[in-house]
Amino acid sequence: MTALDRIPAAGQDLRPWQDPALPVADRVEALLAEMTLEEKVAQLGSLWVGNHTQAGDGPADASLDGPGADSPGPDGTGLDGTGLDGTGSEADGTPSVAPAQDTFGAFGALPFEEAVRHGLGHLTRVFGSRPVTVSEGAAELVRLQRSVIEGSRLGIPALAHEECLTGFTTYGATVYPAAIAWGATFDPELVERMASAIGRDMRAVGVHQGLSPVLDVVRDYRWGRVEETMGEDPYLVTMLGAAYVRGLESAGIIATLKHLAGYSASRAARNHGPVPMGRRELMDLILPPFETAITEAGARSVMNSYSDVDGVPAAIDSWLLTDLLREEWGFTGTVVSDYWAVPFLATTHGVAADTEDAGVQALTAGLDVELPDTRGFGRHLAERVRRGELPESLVDRAARRLLTQKAQLGLLDRDWTPEGSVAAAGEVDLDSPANRALARELAERSVVLLDAGTALPLLGEGRPAPRRVAVVGPGAAEPRTFMGCYAFPNHVLPRHPGLGLGIDAPSVLDALRAELPGTEIVHERGCDIRDDDRSGFAAATDAARDADVCVAVVGDLAGMFGQGTSGEGCDAEHLRLPGAQEDLLAALAATGTPLVVVVVSGRPYAMGDTHARAAALVQAFMPGEEGGGAIAGILSGRVQPAGKLPVQIPRRPGGQPGTYLQPPLGTDSQGISNLDPTPLFPFGHGASYTTFDVGDLRVSDTEVPTDGEFTVSVRVRNTGGRAGEEVVQLYLRDVLAQVTRPVRQLTGFARVRLEPGASTEVSFRVHADRTAFTGRDLRRIVEPGDLDILVGTSAADLPCRAGIRLTGPTRVVGHGRRLVTPVYVGSSPGSAARRQEGRDAGQS
Repeated sequence: MTALDRIPAAGQDLRPWQDPALPVADRVEALLAEMTLEEKVAQLGSLWVGNHTQAGDGPADASLDGPGADSPGPDGTGLDGTGLDGTGSEADGTPSVAPAQDTFGAFGALPFEEAVRHGLGHLTRVFGSRPVTVSEGAAELVRLQRSVIEGSRLGIPALAHEECLTGFTTYGATVYPAAIAWGATFDPELVERMASAIGRDMRAVGVHQGLSPVLDVVRDYRWGRVEETMGEDPYLVTMLGAAYVRGLESAGIIATLKHLAGYSASRAARNHGPVPMGRRELMDLILPPFETAITEAGARSVMNSYSDVDGVPAAIDSWLLTDLLREEWGFTGTVVSDYWAVPFLATTHGVAADTEDAGVQALTAGLDVELPDTRGFGRHLAERVRRGELPESLVDRAARRLLTQKAQLGLLDRDWTPEGSVAAAGEVDLDSPANRALARELAERSVVLLDAGTALPLLGEGRPAPRRVAVVGPGAAEPRTFMGCYAFPNHVLPRHPGLGLGIDAPSVLDALRAELPGTEIVHERGCDIRDDDRSGFAAATDAARDADVCVAVVGDLAGMFGQGTSGEGCDAEHLRLPGAQEDLLAALAATGTPLVVVVVSGRPYAMGDTHARAAALVQAFMPGEEGGGAIAGILSGRVQPAGKLPVQIPRRPGGQPGTYLQPPLGTDSQGISNLDPTPLFPFGHGASYTTFDVGDLRVSDTEVPTDGEFTVSVRVRNTGGRAGEEVVQLYLRDVLAQVTRPVRQLTGFARVRLEPGASTEVSFRVHADRTAFTGRDLRRIVEPGDLDILVGTSAADLPCRAGIRLTGPTRVVGHGRRLVTPVYVGSSPGSAARRQEGRDAGQS
């Protein structure tokens, strides 16, 4: 008799937890009362089938290839016919995208039937671990869910989770721009639409949870995962991250916030490095995006950071996972571990005696589900409960949280079936025309024109079309440079070279040939992205010398754990372009041909010397599969540039990789230090082929109580000859405070589109809560005193300035404070203005 045989048939009495008419909490409590201790513990674990186990086949290869590992499909092979032993993929020397087999393989694994005998919490990356078609992936997910249901007494399905940072990370799915490119859009509404589209695709094939968005705030550009972030400002990350959460959750997918907390601030930007950060910096700069995504956007899951902050790993930080997250913020969802974060407590942090001890500590602190496999949350937890070493209430607490989500998703309903949760394969197009149109919109809006110089646009008014264009550089013909390390073509397909990209992604070279049909396009690579070989310089400079203009495409190629120049585990020693690329640019500039430099990268690189030599400079932050067309459109002038920098562009590659959020001692010290950290291009900068003026500043009040609010209004005008978009940015400066404060900090923003000659009013409604900071006693306060109000188009271009004074007593504020700044475009608050809500402009 199977679990399905024991479930009441239609017409028979429902078990309470199967009845969708009952309150979710009642259903979950009824199920918990029915479950054995082993069954409750089983809900806290997960299984990555194919990394170590195969359904029905017992243990597989003892090694573990991490995020890029092959997992068995219905026929035991991948799309290219490659066997699970790696024949045909590893034999050509292509490395695993996550070569950590020795570390992870030591953790061991159970045969599939034994692993699911008491049930299972999560199934890990059925679609995202190897190249499968929609029909193959759906069939595998149905088969695994059927095995979980039939292999356990109560027949509770597993949650299926996947990565979705640059789109659904699976073969043939749309690759959207990387998260750092979302930051460059300053457009939450667009990010929300993208996330909704990603969620719909995932839901259609039976996925329940997505491991995104990344809400880490950039603190050091050398960190490899800068590409996965939305920038260096907590308010920008807050508004874009909340928008992503709303979009994903609107499609019925559980959004997972990553990585709580401090991961991006590791010492020397080393992946998994210790974080030398105090509680105040954590509270004021790192945590606000997480708090807002939970309270304003409804995120239902959180993933811990790998790092330790001031010596305490996040996975066992009860203040972070319980006191703050649960008791103060009111979070009711699940905390899932980052992959192998629980055993890392023993193997890399040295705070647990072994993996079992790590599991006990993590569960006690407030971690609910272990991913991607069950190690620390194994059956030993039941044994410890029976020996009196672990309160059963902690197991119940975590199981209750996960079962609540399963009930909310319908997985406990009697009529739920694996087959019914997956759409027919023919009905699902993971790279639909609508997806591609959205990817193109994001790409075009994210490309940042740093300096049009004397060369752009190529088809500008009064400028003849170039007769010949040399398109050179290692990124010119390589579309994978458009994609982040969690995009499937870079994440998994390097192990399957015969499959190509799995999607159509024209390169810059391809796109320029289509964009400039009457122009002769010549191409030379010049050099590789990573190595120092300069043998191709001569051909590249010859091509440039014979052209009217040279377009050089340089930057990054994302990979994993050292296999790329950007991405997880691909940290940089400095901010000079990788390999010989900077020397290639110098050689091209020396030809005398106007040089247009296009940097396609996951982090900002120092461009001081290059800017001095170039005729124009463009920054594209991994713009996705439609990036080639977007870049070509910007270069030709067909597309009006609209991107803004979510990070600064450094002037020099050395030891000044700090962000714009600096206290006075972090800025130019006027000779106290010989190092000047002033950037080449500031946060928020982005040029256009038209011009804008921001002026007519008005502030509603000169004095406001510490529990009051005030309105800041400006008028923005398009003073050029083309329609375009400008991002109006509001910054505040606390003139005198009890602790050091940033010299300026983004407090609101609005993207405005205007026709030539048109103007509109933009108003920000600022509550005093938006000035709150963590004081000397670690309480968050609103302090009376003077504030500088600064409005403009970047952190350095702020022509509108005024002052205001907060009056009254110092207020202690907490979780209920105002987290966002409402924005009105068209008039003032209280009139017939159109308020730009969070889903419309980044404010709510």
